Amino acid sequence: MIELVDTAPDVTVQPAEYRRLLGYPPNHELSDRARELADWAYAWYAQHGRPWVYAREAGSLEIVEGAEAGIDAETRGRRDQRGEEVDGVTICIEGVPFHSKRLRATLETAGAHGAILVAAGAGVELEQEAQRLWDQGKPDEYFFLEVFGSAVVEHLTHMTGARLCAWAEEHGMAVLPHYSPGYPEWDIGEQGRLLSLIGKPGKRPMPYSLEALESGALRPKKSQLAVFGFTRHTERVRRLTELIPCENCSYLPCQYRRVPNQSGTGDQAQSSVIRPPSAPSETFHFISASPAGKPGPPANPTEPRPSGSGVPPIAAFPTNTAQRPPVPYTVKTKALKRWADERLSLQQRADGGIDALFRYEGTTCTNMGRPLTFHYHVSLGPPEDGYRIREQRCAPAPGDAGHTYMCRYLEKPAELSADIASDKPLLGQPLSAVLTWQRAECAPGCYCEPASREHKWGIVLETIHYALEHRGADCCAVQDTCVCRVETRVDAFSALRDTTL
Repeated sequence: MIELVDTAPDVTVQPAEYRRLLGYPPNHELSDRARELADWAYAWYAQHGRPWVYAREAGSLEIVEGAEAGIDAETRGRRDQRGEEVDGVTICIEGVPFHSKRLRATLETAGAHGAILVAAGAGVELEQEAQRLWDQGKPDEYFFLEVFGSAVVEHLTHMTGARLCAWAEEHGMAVLPHYSPGYPEWDIGEQGRLLSLIGKPGKRPMPYSLEALESGALRPKKSQLAVFGFTRHTERVRRLTELIPCENCSYLPCQYRRVPNQSGTGDQAQSSVIRPPSAPSETFHFISASPAGKPGPPANPTEPRPSGSGVPPIAAFPTNTAQRPPVPYTVKTKALKRWADERLSLQQRADGGIDALFRYEGTTCTNMGRPLTFHYHVSLGPPEDGYRIREQRCAPAPGDAGHTYMCRYLEKPAELSADIASDKPLLGQPLSAVLTWQRAECAPGCYCEPASREHKWGIVLETIHYALEHRGADCCAVQDTCVCRVETRVDAFSALRDTTL
C-alpha cells in the first residue's frame, strides 16, 4: 500500500500556467507592472509558502449498480435543478459511494483495480496574506498572489501524479488521469465525503487541517482533493489516448511523460516533451548567507547582488559587457545569472586562480522523488592560463541521504559512487571549452546514467563561466569569501521561470 506525506514538495510553477490562470493569452508579454507583481508573488511564496501533499492508496474500489445509493437529498435536488440524470452506477471507494459518470467511465475503460486518494494545499499562509493585502487596499497584489496559489495547487496535483506514475511504473501498472469533485459530471457536494474518506480514523493524518464547507468548497481554499485510478492493463492506457494523463498535465519535467501536453498552456520550447529540454529542469533551493556563515534574508529576485571588492580585472574576458559578443551557452542567460547569484560560491586564490563550489539539488527519478543534494568543486588556474580546469569533483553534500535511494545506488552503491567520483569532464582544458562541449540534452534529477551526470557538469561549468565573464557587473562578482546555505523551497521555481518569462 502506497502512502505519501510531503510537507516540502518541489514547487516549480510553470510560467505559462501562471500566465494562463492570470487570464493572459498564450505567449503574451507581461507589462513591466505585471512582471513586477508576478516576480513579487514568486518571491513571497518562496519565502513564506508552506505547500503540502498527502496521498494514500484506497483499500478497495468497486463499481456497482444502483446510483441512488448514498446520494443525499441536497445533492439529488441540485442534480434535478440542472436536469442531470442518474446513470445507475455508483463508485464505491472503501465502501463510500460516489457518483461521477466521467470518473466511472475512465475507471471502467482502463479496467482499474485500485485508486489513490490525494489532498494537496498551498498553505493557509497564502490565503491569510492575500486577505491582508485586500484589507490594505492592494487589489493588484491580492489578485496576483491569489492566482499564484491556484497555480501552486494545480502544480502539486500534477507533480503528485508524476510521482505516482513512477511508483506504478515500478510495479507494472499505469496511473490514470485524476478527477476531483466540482469537475464536470462530479457534484462538488461530494467533496466533504471524499475529505472524510481521505482522513478517516485509523489512517495516517494529513499534515495540515483541511475543512469542507456545506457548499463543498474547501478551507483553506487553495487546496484540492483528487482521485487517481490505476490499472494493471497498461496496454489499454497506451491504446486509448483519453486514458493518458499526460495530455492535460503541465508537469513538463516528468520523465514518465508518454505524449505531449495538449492543453495549450505549456511554453513552446518545453511542451513537446518526450525529449528533455536543453534548458535544465532541475530544482535548486538557495538563500544567501553572510561571510560568517549565518543565514541572511532570502535573496530578492529583483535585487542585484553587490560586487565584490578588491578583485582585479580578469583578462580572459572583455570587461565591457556592451561590446561583448553573445556567448553560445546552452542554458538561457537569465537562468545562468540567477544560479551564479544564488547557487555559486567563488573564492579567488593568491595566484589569481578560482576555487568554485556549486550546490545542486534535485530528486531521484524513482522511489517517489526523494530529494538529493550534491556539491561540485572546481579549481581553476589563473586568467592568463584561460582559467584552465585543474581539479573537479562531485560528491553528495554532507548529511545527504537522498542519493542512497537512486535505483542504481540500490543495486551497486560502490560502483555508482566510483563513477560519480571519476567523472571529470574537460579536466586540463580551459573553462571556455564548455561552450563547444557536445553533450546529451538530458535533465533527469538522478545520477545513474553518464549522460545525466554530464548534463549537470555542463550546467555547473557554464554557470562558472558566466559568473567570471560578468564579474564586473552587479549580478555576480567573485567574493573574497562567499558562503551559500540551503533553505527548502526558496526559488524552487526560478530555473523554469527564468527561461520563459
